[in-house]
Parts: sequence; C-alpha cells; structure tokens
Amino acid sequence: MTGAVFLETARLRLRRFTAEDADLLVGLDADPEVMFFLTAGAPTSREEIETDHLPAFLSYYERFAGYGFWALEERASGEFLGWIHYRPRPTDPTDEPELGYRLVRSAWGKGYATEASQAVIDHGFRELGVRRVVAETMAVHQPSRRVMEKVGMRLVREFHADWPVRIPGDEHGDVEYAITREEWAARP
Repeated sequence: MTGAVFLETARLRLRRFTAEDADLLVGLDADPEVMFFLTAGAPTSREEIETDHLPAFLSYYERFAGYGFWALEERASGEFLGWIHYRPRPTDPTDEPELGYRLVRSAWGKGYATEASQAVIDHGFRELGVRRVVAETMAVHQPSRRVMEKVGMRLVREFHADWPVRIPGDEHGDVEYAITREEWAARP
C-alpha cells in the first residue's frame, strides 16, 4: 500500500493513487478485454497515463474532499484490482457525483465492483451531503449494469453518446442509472 487509505470494506482497501502507480494503470489499460467497452480494446499509452490520466487522478484529492479516483486493493493480499471513481462531472453540481469503475479481468465476477461502489455511495450520502449519484455505461454492457442495479441504482434514461471510437454494440446506445439520497435511505 503506497497511498493514503480512503475507505475499507470487508475485502477491499480504497486508497489514493500516487505518482508511483503508473505501472498499475498501464497494466490495467493494456488488457483488450478490460478496455473493450471504452476503446474497442485499444490500450492507453504509458505517455497518456503519465501525462494526463494519473495527474488528473491526483488533482481530485486537492480539489474535492472525499471525491476522486481510488485504487482498489484486496485487503488480504494487497493485490491491485483496479480503480473506482466518485467525482462530480464538469456539467453537474458537486452533490451529484458520477460513479465509475475499471477492474483487472481476474477480479471480474467476484463482487468487488459492487462492494466498492456501495462503499463510496454510502460514504457520499453519509459524509459528503450527496443528493444524487449517477453512472453510465453502454446498454449492452450487462455486467456493469448489474453492478449499478445491485447498489440500488435505477435506470433513468437511454441515450446515444458520441463515441470517438466505434465499439461493437454502441448502436444500441447507452444508459444512465441513478440513486437519490431518499432512495438510498429507503433501502433495507
């Protein structure tokens, strides 16, 4: 563990990224299956990670208390599993953060995305005064949609995003899910 711990769950540690995490991000984004629904499988270059992505991740910690990009690590082994983001989109108020996640393939199907998502959603509603959380994915990306549904988010709209890269399935459009503070509080 190299960055400050943000949250912990039963199985996960969510920590701040550091400048030394470039190799982890390069490895994550080098897997064509991980990147399929984003770039049709094309990797992110090391240069882009080091000069764009990682500096952007690090800047969130200074600009928005409690928001940002968080490295996911398995508590038992310290293994890097991917990341989760919980951040205001540029066009939305700060009390309406967007949820997103990207995990290494070996972590898929184990409930880690759901566990981390629930932790940041709960933190936002309990500690940050969040009013509403949103998340988007391609309509055909069923595993991502299932995570959103498992954490209590509901489908609020279907739309067609302007993807810079043609991705198989993007002709079916995209979906936005959301959960409000009231919906979260009413969950069992």
